[in-house]
Parts: sequence; C-alpha cells; structure tokens
Amino acid sequence: MTLDRVRPAGLRPVWLVAGLLAVLVALVAGLAFGSVALPPAGVAAELLNLIPGVRLHSGLTEREIAIVTELRLPRVLLGLLVGGMLALAGAAYQGVFRNPLADPHLLGVAAGAGLGVTVVIAFRAGTGDATSNLPVGVPVAAFAGALIAVALTWLLGAAGGRDRSPATLILAGVAVSSFLAAAQTYVMQRHVDTLREVYSWLLGRLATAGWHDVLMILPYAAVTGAIVLSQRRELDVLTVGDEEASSLGLHPQRSRYLLIVAASLGTAAAVSVSGLIGFVGIIVPHTMRLLAGPSYRSILPLSVLFGGAFLALADLLARTAGGAAEIPIGVVTAFFGAPFFIVVLRTTRTAAP
Repeated sequence: MTLDRVRPAGLRPVWLVAGLLAVLVALVAGLAFGSVALPPAGVAAELLNLIPGVRLHSGLTEREIAIVTELRLPRVLLGLLVGGMLALAGAAYQGVFRNPLADPHLLGVAAGAGLGVTVVIAFRAGTGDATSNLPVGVPVAAFAGALIAVALTWLLGAAGGRDRSPATLILAGVAVSSFLAAAQTYVMQRHVDTLREVYSWLLGRLATAGWHDVLMILPYAAVTGAIVLSQRRELDVLTVGDEEASSLGLHPQRSRYLLIVAASLGTAAAVSVSGLIGFVGIIVPHTMRLLAGPSYRSILPLSVLFGGAFLALADLLARTAGGAAEIPIGVVTAFFGAPFFIVVLRTTRTAAP
C-alpha cells in the first residue's frame, strides 16, 4: 500500500474561495460597524489604499480613517490571527488524538496561562500600581504559564512509557489543568482585590489590542502555521492507525510530538494576548470536517480561514450587541460553542460501536 492510497481528496478550490470570502467579509464588517458606523464601500476602498501605489477616494474623513486604521484594523487582524491559530491547533489536536472533542485547552494550556496572568495581576496590585489596565507583563506571563503547563503534561504523560497511547496525554492534561486551576483559585483568594481584573482577562478580550499585539504574535502564528500545515498529509495517515502509518515509512510518534508542540505554541501565543477564548478549536474544525470532508489537507487550511473569520465576527458581536457595555468575547463563543459541543458529543456517542 502506498501513501497516496490512504490520503483522502485534497482541498477543493470552491472551499478555498469560500474561506477567503469569509475572511474578507469579516474584515470589512469588523472595520465598518461599531459605535461609529461607517460605509462598507468606503472602508473597503481605504483598505485598498493601504496597498503601495493604490490611491482611491474612499469618502471617509480623516477622523474616520483614523478609526479604521488605528483602532479597528489592529483589533480585527488580531481576531483573525487568534481565531485562525486556535482553530488550527484544535484541528491538529483532533487529528493527533483521533478525538473530535479535542481542543487547544487539552494539554492544560488554558489553566497554565490563567495562572500566569493571575500571579502577575496579583503582584502588580501588591505594589500599589492598581490604576492602569492589565500590566504589560501579562502576555509574557500567559505565554510562560502555557508552555510550563504543556511541559508538565508532557512529563506526566511520559510516566506511561514510550508506547503510551494518545489517551495518556489527554488524562495527563486533565490532571495538570486541575492542579493549575486549584493554584489559580488559591492566588485569587489571597488577592480578592484583583478578582475583577482577572475575570475580565479570563473571559477573553480583544478590547485593548494594538499593533504591538499583532506584531508580537505574528512570528508565532507563522511558525505554527508552517509546521502544522506541513504535516497535513501525515495527519491523514495517522487516522488509519500507528501500525499502518509505520508500514508506510512514517514515524507516528515523531509526527505526533511535533504537531503537539507546534499547536501548543500557537495556542499559548493566542491566549497570551486574547485571554481564554473557548470552543473555537471545536466548532470550526468539526464544521470543516462535516462540510469539506475528512481530509486534513482540507481541514487545516480551511480551519485557519474560517476560524479567523468566526472570531472576528464574534468580536464584532461582542462589541455591538451589548450597547455601551461590551460583552466578553469568551461569552459569545461559549454561547455558540456549548450547544455545538453537545451536538458533537451526542453524534460521537451515537456513532460509537
């Protein structure tokens, strides 16, 4: 049997076009609508003006142009990047663990990031500097905490031996998440004056996004995307089992570990700037699997496009649906994700032998 015979069909152009259109719609909508509504055509023209050598008359005033390019554009781009990374990581986890319910928080990334942020906020409050927004050290703390959690999960899973199954890492991630969540609760109880700030971050936030945040996670997004997308054919082969993959000349454990590290890196970077935004890694990859087929040659690139579009539109809903009070984006994604999770769970149980 050759490698080509176990590969499902590749990415169809119609789905690629649909994904690009979804990103374009989310981008224009995110820039046009908000507390100040702007004409979508003018916003689109102003976007084209960002291309060197292009100069169109958008009809927007200088103030409106500043709103588009300085306030909304970095936030929308950050939403596209974070959503794309979370969805890509979710698809990778689902392929590695052969479990449609796997998501980027599987290996304790969320709990580790939450603990790191909680510690930074608590110690900042102890210094008397409680007048500003979240400290600048929050992204670094979230990133470090997420990677430490992944390392702990990896070491705990290693106790199962070299021939451990993917379920071993899942159970290790649950154990690590529980431990880190308990530590976070302890820190919060010791610093009750910081609860509001901590919960604001934990519920997910893109409100304070700037160009610095976009530029900071862009390299991590590029590395994560390059590694995971380069392994899309290997993921297709892993779905048939490790023995079959080995007979085709692949190294299942090496591919699995590489995908886990890359997906965790992307998740940690996303969480570090946006907070804990759940369900994106479940909703988008599973939807792509239902619509475009089971091949990861389709699921992975489409998850990046539709994941970014989904989170950008969710952020638009979060900042417009609640009037003057912005809804945490994590609440919006949970509103759509929780019912979807139940449907996936019921479908999985029904299909199980």
